[in-house]
Amino acid sequence: MKKNIGTVERVIRVIVGIGVLSVAFVGKGTPWTYLGILPLLTGVVGWCPPYAVFGISTCKASDQEK
Repeated sequence: MKKNIGTVERVIRVIVGIGVLSVAFVGKGTPWTYLGILPLLTGVVGWCPPYAVFGISTCKASDQEK
């Protein structure tokens, strides 16, 4: 599994994921706010399944690992 998400995008995904999930725990969110786990996980792992399907990569060639 090669990384296909660059460092800047990973940081943004983690911040967005935490922000969306925090709404769920404050009590003002709906069950849909638990979808914030998706950007959080893809940001932590560094791999996005739709990017892999479409051949998209936002990371540098030197950052990609097998």
